[in-house]
Amino acid sequence: MISRYAAAYKHPNGPGDARPTAEQIVQDEDLIGKWADKVIMITGCSSGIGVETAKALSKTGAKLYLTARSLEKAKKALGELAESPNVHLLQLDQESLDSVRACASAFMREADRLHILIANAGVMITRKERTKDGLELQFGVNHLSHFLLINLLMPALLVASTPSFQSRVVVLSSTGHKFASVNFENIDYDGEFDAMKAYGQSKTANLWTANEIERRYGSKGLHAVSVHPGAVTTNLGQYMSEEEKNAITQDPNLMPMNPAQGAATSVWAAVSKELEGQGAMYLENCQISTPHDPAAGIWAPGYGPTLLMLLAPRNCGMSR
Repeated sequence: MISRYAAAYKHPNGPGDARPTAEQIVQDEDLIGKWADKVIMITGCSSGIGVETAKALSKTGAKLYLTARSLEKAKKALGELAESPNVHLLQLDQESLDSVRACASAFMREADRLHILIANAGVMITRKERTKDGLELQFGVNHLSHFLLINLLMPALLVASTPSFQSRVVVLSSTGHKFASVNFENIDYDGEFDAMKAYGQSKTANLWTANEIERRYGSKGLHAVSVHPGAVTTNLGQYMSEEEKNAITQDPNLMPMNPAQGAATSVWAAVSKELEGQGAMYLENCQISTPHDPAAGIWAPGYGPTLLMLLAPRNCGMSR
């Protein structure tokens, strides 16, 4: 099935072009004020597309639980939305697994069900650093913190699912998953650190997580997809050199978009009626992606062979 938004992505012209915004997705799905009975959690809501995802989904009337390491930064970024009675801010430092546990506990004290979880927060191509738990930063923040959070919130996700609306987990992966599989022999890249490969393995792990959730829980009414949001004008690339940024932005397959557009695929994954009851898919450009054609260039749309692995070759953290 061809997405209604496919044509808008054919000839991108830069931020503010014809590509849809996150709020447009909500409007097109006719969901303005229709989700007063839904509960949504979004991680990483102090900047970038996390803020835009929250703003768009607030239009549905759902109760939002928004996480950030700095709540003051989140309040400033969210503006008036932070004062809404439907918005609840939760402190979450994704460099700390103890903080993940505390955040999940805080949520469960306030709510007994969760209809949509959007694992949005992340870092990209960082220097060789470690989390508070001693893990390579990108793998720890992008994958393991979300992996733990999803597992801790699993009871709320499962109990929220109904025949008319099955729960969803949206995991933000990246086209960067094509750069590396998971280095099981040296996950921390000790002695051989490569920022892009370390980022790539974290995004592959994100993708596997979504697929494995679907494999294990799809029959129980919980579905998961992975998302590549696209090239967005945020500060996510703050650790990249100007040379690296220029090399990427000059590729026509990575035509930048603004944050409101960059949040569109995440929101489409969360609300699209055509995705109801489906999972284990890689989404980009507000549509279900197809296999990547290497001849079109590394940045061309499409998923790498790792998507086909519904179960990683070795356990990537999911306990049986």
